[in-house]
Amino acid sequence: MIMNKTTLLHEGKAKKVFLTDDADLVIQEFKDDATAFNNKKKGSIADKGVVNNAISCRLFTMLEEHGVNTHLVEKLSDRDMLCRRLDIIKVEVVVRNIAAGSLVRRYGFTEGTVLARPIVEFYLKDDDLDDPLMIAEHAVALGVATMDELEVLKSRAGAINDVLKTFFADRRLKLVDFKLEFGRHKGEILLGDEISPTPAGSGILILMRRWTRTVSGLILVVWRMHTPRCSAEYLSWTEHMMYRDKRAAMRGAAYV
Repeated sequence: MIMNKTTLLHEGKAKKVFLTDDADLVIQEFKDDATAFNNKKKGSIADKGVVNNAISCRLFTMLEEHGVNTHLVEKLSDRDMLCRRLDIIKVEVVVRNIAAGSLVRRYGFTEGTVLARPIVEFYLKDDDLDDPLMIAEHAVALGVATMDELEVLKSRAGAINDVLKTFFADRRLKLVDFKLEFGRHKGEILLGDEISPTPAGSGILILMRRWTRTVSGLILVVWRMHTPRCSAEYLSWTEHMMYRDKRAAMRGAAYV
């Protein structure tokens, strides 16, 4: 599909969003910008935007095949994704399968503990407030979502988690936690934004079984330390994540 960018609608940490000739569609342009500490530290990773667009399109397509409706229409180029225009719900949904990060700091879990059942958390999408953790009643009181919508978000997040855990397990990876964003579109709630590795993506955190450290955590730590290894680490684990698709492509199958 040929679609032209018109007006810049929004620029965030990781993407620019443009209006198009069709009022119902927007184009997400993925940037190489990287952030840490809730946007307090900024920099860039070479080809990060290309990688995040490829992964997001791949995972959105797979989720659609499993009955999860997303805003993806099609991948336009290495950096551009054509999407349905959403009324974004200002709730970040975090799904946790293994204790790490803030879950350890906040509640004292031992890092690496496999949770008996996934934990679904809601965070207010507000950078000025550092995206605070909230319960459903907070979201309703703030007017950012209804209780029925929050139930849909929680249910949808659980379904997405089931699909992604299987996808990563097939690649010898464990899904630790990840962040999702949703939006309203013509009476439906669709999965939006992106699904990609950190930093400044949707925050997929994974463990490679033969490694002793978190892979995407390594990316962020390396970048914070200003070492030149960051781009190489970012691309190398991404290639591993997609290796089953690459093998299929070598056999003549199509893959993103």
